[in-house]
Amino acid sequence: MNILILGSGGREHAIARSLRSDDDVLYIAPGNPGMAPLGTLVDLDILDGAAVAAFARSKGIDLVVVGPEAPLVAGVADAVREAGIDVFGPSREAARLEGSKAFAKEVMASAGVQTARSRLCTSLGEVEAALDAFGAPHVVKDDGLAAGKGVVVTDDRDAALAHAQGCLAKPEGKALIEEFLDGPEVSLFCLCDGRVALPLEPAQDYKRAYDGGKGPNTGGMGSYSPLPWADPGLADAVVAEVAQPVVDEMARRGTPFVGVLYCGLALTSEGVKVVEFNVRFGDPETQSVLARLVTPLAGLLRDAARGELGPVLGEPERAGGESAACRGEPRAEKGGQPSRGGSELNGDEREAAADDEEKPGSRHGLRRLEWLPDAAVTVVLAASGYPGPVHAGDPVEGLGAAESVPGAHVVHAGTKESDGAVVSAGGRVLACVGMGKDVAAARAAAYAAISEIRLKGAHFRTDVATGM
Repeated sequence: MNILILGSGGREHAIARSLRSDDDVLYIAPGNPGMAPLGTLVDLDILDGAAVAAFARSKGIDLVVVGPEAPLVAGVADAVREAGIDVFGPSREAARLEGSKAFAKEVMASAGVQTARSRLCTSLGEVEAALDAFGAPHVVKDDGLAAGKGVVVTDDRDAALAHAQGCLAKPEGKALIEEFLDGPEVSLFCLCDGRVALPLEPAQDYKRAYDGGKGPNTGGMGSYSPLPWADPGLADAVVAEVAQPVVDEMARRGTPFVGVLYCGLALTSEGVKVVEFNVRFGDPETQSVLARLVTPLAGLLRDAARGELGPVLGEPERAGGESAACRGEPRAEKGGQPSRGGSELNGDEREAAADDEEKPGSRHGLRRLEWLPDAAVTVVLAASGYPGPVHAGDPVEGLGAAESVPGAHVVHAGTKESDGAVVSAGGRVLACVGMGKDVAAARAAAYAAISEIRLKGAHFRTDVATGM
């Protein structure tokens, strides 16, 4: 298969690693130096849907995979589909789930999905009233795209007001004020084909810049998967109670969702609640999750693009409210048998469905995904000053030594080539991914690799995946 990947960050590098095989030819636009061994780097404006579609036609591309959120919100996937080419990524209208947090809240309300109470504000007075209503800790979000850094969680009311002012100052800017959600946060990617949602395995990321959850919010400083502390039925429960209802609601609206539905979740004392939706793979969770996936990714993404992830034997159980898994309780045995269109399943189908019920990652006839038993831990190396202004163009050294660490590999995020050398070109410069028999072993490999990297003024968190 000829595959075109759009994007240049760590997420796209991880996707390219998973897509590459002897049978596939990759084109990557614009890519980065770390991706060059995996495919042909292309100088292409990934926000120009017509240009992307024209390039795809010229190279006989079978599948376009859109990595970042900006081209999705710009409607690039629409242009590619109109050209008759399979594309993994939602339409412009469906991408509003990330492009507008207010729209996502509306969809969740219609779908009966639990999320934080919120107020959409267009003035500072409205912001002040919302902050007073919800109390501290204050959660202030930019309603539009913010590259993963548009959220402030703080007890400092002045800091919350300052962030809201920044959101409001943008053209047509709005600020979303939310109640604070207690409990651990979890990321779950669901591959969607417009009809069904197929979960990958959960991950957890580290959003703050510094150890101990201190400092400003970032695009993510590390991640790990699997989650040894999580209920094994968590993914299936989240699909039934969050992802599938949203996919159903988007289809009902005439805007079927095709692509990745990133479910950012809080496992609260009141059950699972959605923190946010993204419409693409998350960074750096993708690096950890895809490193463990054995099932060929190319076929999964192509089938999603074609609406062929199903079939579904029956509707997921939604009656009776949230599941025990989402409350962090042991799963009870489910009674009854799934149905298909109100009809009884035959004996073989019933047995297969019951078998599916017992295995995380497989739900009512959706395919089972194969995973490495190993854990993966990702540690991000950030440039000096990140998440604020950073200096670009500094040499990145020690890459070969990092790649030589057993069980580790390097994923480039913000790098470029200059005079034959790799130099920094962004805030999050690269990530080291470690694999091991458990989280502790994977963590050791990741940190052994990142200790080999030399970049002036760079910093990374030292507490990723501790205590697992």
